[in-house]
Amino acid sequence: MLWNRKVKALLFAVLCLSGFLFLAGFSKSRQQDKICKKVNIKIDNEYNNYFLSETEVLALLTRNGDQPLEGTKKGEIDLKRLELRIKSHKFVREAEVYHDLDGNINVLIKQNRPIARLLSSERDVYLDEEGNVLPLSSLYTAHVIPVTSSAVKPTLAPSFFQDSVGRPYLELLRFIEQDPFWDAQLAHMDIDAKGKVSFLTQVGDQRIEFGKPHHLEEKFRKLFIFYKEVLPVVGWEKYSRLNVEYKDQIICE
Repeated sequence: MLWNRKVKALLFAVLCLSGFLFLAGFSKSRQQDKICKKVNIKIDNEYNNYFLSETEVLALLTRNGDQPLEGTKKGEIDLKRLELRIKSHKFVREAEVYHDLDGNINVLIKQNRPIARLLSSERDVYLDEEGNVLPLSSLYTAHVIPVTSSAVKPTLAPSFFQDSVGRPYLELLRFIEQDPFWDAQLAHMDIDAKGKVSFLTQVGDQRIEFGKPHHLEEKFRKLFIFYKEVLPVVGWEKYSRLNVEYKDQIICE
């Protein structure tokens, strides 16, 4: 009697499991047969950068319309391949592509953020916060500090800001971009043949001789005190040259 009960319980469990697997497989099959009716694209413009349009994203996803997604079964759409297509765009930092319960496709995109524009006689390029070179865009112009240099040729050495020599210059550009006062006040940055940095300003028309990109906080602290306490007294047009290259002093002319 006990043996029969165990057999019945085992058979019941097997039948329940089989039924569950059948229903799961049936449900999955129905999901895979669902037709994509819409592609929803969301581009994160956290930093007010508009380098990428929904039209351009859709063109990437569909190979310019040759591989339409709307009207295609869910099971026939390779989401990973679609993600790779989007990530191939220079201004895309992160991308996620997924189906919703209705079989439609949702696309989430975060853009790369330029922090400087490298000026060159050959072609200008942007520089992002990781030191990567980005092309200019016909859709949008980023309001970032322009950088010139007789020592740096971005079109020939795009990795300059990622190596041990150029990394301090990237840290300097990051510092400026993250500080609201200096981001607004510094109009132009130049790197000379010796690697020394100088700036032109928006207000006051001064040339700031910064020196090598070291001791950033100390140098900018000296400059900020000078702007806050000295220039309002003597006048913003009093000096045309400020040098903060040397420790514990500012040279003014």
